[in-house]
Amino acid sequence: MHKHGIPLLFASLVTSVSAQSCRLQFDGRVSPSFGVAGFDTPNNIFSETNTGFRRAELLPASNSGIDGSTTGIKTLHFSIGKDAQRPLNLSHEYQLVFLESNDFSTNQFVLKTGSILGGDTAVDPDTLQLFGNVNQTPSKLLFSVPFLDGVFHNFAVTLDFDALTTQVFFSAGGDPLEAVTQVISNDVSGQGQFHFGLLKKPTDAVGDITRNGFQEDGIDEGIIFGGIFQEDSSAGCVSLRP
Repeated sequence: MHKHGIPLLFASLVTSVSAQSCRLQFDGRVSPSFGVAGFDTPNNIFSETNTGFRRAELLPASNSGIDGSTTGIKTLHFSIGKDAQRPLNLSHEYQLVFLESNDFSTNQFVLKTGSILGGDTAVDPDTLQLFGNVNQTPSKLLFSVPFLDGVFHNFAVTLDFDALTTQVFFSAGGDPLEAVTQVISNDVSGQGQFHFGLLKKPTDAVGDITRNGFQEDGIDEGIIFGGIFQEDSSAGCVSLRP
């Protein structure tokens, strides 16, 4: 995988694919020397267009935007845990995992936490919420679960790029994954790239949130990822052990 952007603290990224038995499309193992990056200023890479955001992401090196990871039927696996030493500021919205279409016009799915802009204010911001294609109005909530302390939250998302559907599997800790949704109609066309990390949106933005809004100084926040890999599910194979 390669690093995309600078901000954020990746406290740790540990991946293991030993439990899976399906054919891999890619896995997310990174060098043990991969370290921490600052998260206190706008990222220069995005200085002309994304000054309202704070972000740091990993992208699979083989995921060019038009490669095989976004064709056929694929299942994306990832696990997420809180960094107890670097808690998130849940007055903001965070995008944790998403697929961005190759023409940058949409996210075909996105996992969020925090105070979702334009979302239901009755929802606890300390919740993981997985949405379908964001160009749908309103965006379809596929699955949500409380974002608990001290435990990994394990996801598998099966994406059928032919039938344009999505199915979600989930477990906590070391438990095996279970289907938590049926196969749901969701427009995953447009190929694109998978992002893993934090994209922190501003508060108090007026108009274009990518260019304005409030981001506090002295940010020291983190998230822990593990078990990132994608497998070919064209024959129905989905690994159920995290």
